[in-house]
Amino acid sequence: MTPKQPSERIRKSPEQVRAAVHQAVIDLLTATDGADPTIPAIAQRAGVNHTSIYRRWGSREALLADVVTTRLERDSPLNDTGSLRGDLTAWVRAGVDSIRTPEGRLLIRAVALSMPGSADAQTERDQHFRRRLQSIENIRERATARGETPPPLDQILDQLLAPLYIRAIFGIDPPASGYPELLVNRLLGT
Repeated sequence: MTPKQPSERIRKSPEQVRAAVHQAVIDLLTATDGADPTIPAIAQRAGVNHTSIYRRWGSREALLADVVTTRLERDSPLNDTGSLRGDLTAWVRAGVDSIRTPEGRLLIRAVALSMPGSADAQTERDQHFRRRLQSIENIRERATARGETPPPLDQILDQLLAPLYIRAIFGIDPPASGYPELLVNRLLGT
């Protein structure tokens, strides 16, 4: 995709700007093979003014967090399967499937790149990741409503999410089968 020149830019709706900027982030992460995408490069690729990015997201870290959270919500919805075990297993299975894809590995990279350099950037970044954590809390709340006793959020993150991220960071694919069930069984003690 060729970056748009300023003269080629047309007025876009907020949704179009968000979609174009998100796609530009993914494109740059794919194309740069390890280079850190900058706001000016993202803006040029998306065909928007860099001030639009700063105005909407505040920082590159917040933008990357929004891209990651949005893609996770799209690709790994946290559906109600009728049981805590089923919900968690489905979530881990979606995570395993995701990190086996090039885009999924890019999203892990984007999480690492989104580590903030300031308290303000941390606050902006956290508001995006809070959306995903709330989705996980919804799993816990559904389980409680069904009479199940869910583990604390920290345990879910440590025992289900962390192993996936560590594998992705080190380039180690999860086992071909049974890995989601193994992790959930360890978490739930069965």
